[in-house]
Amino acid sequence: MAAILPLSLPLQARIRLAQGLWLFSWLLALAGGLTLISSGYLLVQLWQLSPFLDPSCSFPALPKTALAAGAAALGMGVVGAGATRASLDAARYPPWRGVLGPLLVVGTVGGGGLLVLAVGLALALPRGLDAALEDGLGAALAHYKDTEVPGHCNAKRLMDELQLGHHCCGRHSYKDWFTVQWISNRYLDPNNQDIIDQLQSNVEGLYLIDGVPFSCCNPNAPRPCLQNQLSNPQAYPLSDPRQRSLNLWEQGCHGVLLRHLWGLASTLGTVLGVTLVLQVLVLLGLRYLQTALEGLGGAIDGEGETQGYLFPGGFRETLKSAFHQGLCAQRPVPEEVPPEAPAEEVPPEA
Repeated sequence: MAAILPLSLPLQARIRLAQGLWLFSWLLALAGGLTLISSGYLLVQLWQLSPFLDPSCSFPALPKTALAAGAAALGMGVVGAGATRASLDAARYPPWRGVLGPLLVVGTVGGGGLLVLAVGLALALPRGLDAALEDGLGAALAHYKDTEVPGHCNAKRLMDELQLGHHCCGRHSYKDWFTVQWISNRYLDPNNQDIIDQLQSNVEGLYLIDGVPFSCCNPNAPRPCLQNQLSNPQAYPLSDPRQRSLNLWEQGCHGVLLRHLWGLASTLGTVLGVTLVLQVLVLLGLRYLQTALEGLGGAIDGEGETQGYLFPGGFRETLKSAFHQGLCAQRPVPEEVPPEAPAEEVPPEA
């Protein structure tokens, strides 16, 4: 069966191909390292923000898959650099003949498959972040007061750190705090008539006020923070309600976190795309170089023109050929035994 996508490779073309592949292999290793760094940073950010994400969120699968893909790309780049450097020296290439074929199959199926999967996740999973943050931040606001409830003891501290660190307030705005009870009943005076009236006026018995926690206050404000009676324009006659952002964080945490995570996912997706392109180029180049050298017995400086190809005659035949070449390269070539001369016939005695 005729080879698929054959390419004639004379001596100079083989040398230039090996030298170019050496450079691209190190670029692939660099891209794999950047993928590891980007996916690791995103994974750490998701771990820190996990209290504000819905537990069913599948977005963490992206950095985990990208970590595996980056490690595979890094390994493939190092292997490609070693193989192409050895191919320029006929004395150093023979050990690679036994492993290069199987490595190409593993790099294509394993490493390439992981990269394609990671790129697909980078395109699909960020769409679910909106709902995951919506539910997670809603639960965080509701449990803000539960400082003595097992499982939610750190909810207040985490929410305060989030609002102070990301300069945000509430889920979508500071008014979200008006709809939840964020002060524990333990700190309410049961003898205060205003508090009693407020609790009795609510159907669910919640103490709702038009105020926000201290972590919503902007420390850059020129005046003391105004965090109570925010819906009453008469409470602070000297305050300009049109400049509320000078006193409180203007943005909600949902939008801030969504843009932050989308930006990290976009950066990771770009790095994954570049890594995938480099891996495809390195795998194709190594395949052509491998098949060309096999036609010369593993010597790149062999005389004459040889032909590299992508497939010998089909996908199944390619897999068989790759492993067959690796196995045959490890077996010593049996020495040819000269044929025995036929025994001379002795004439019978007279």
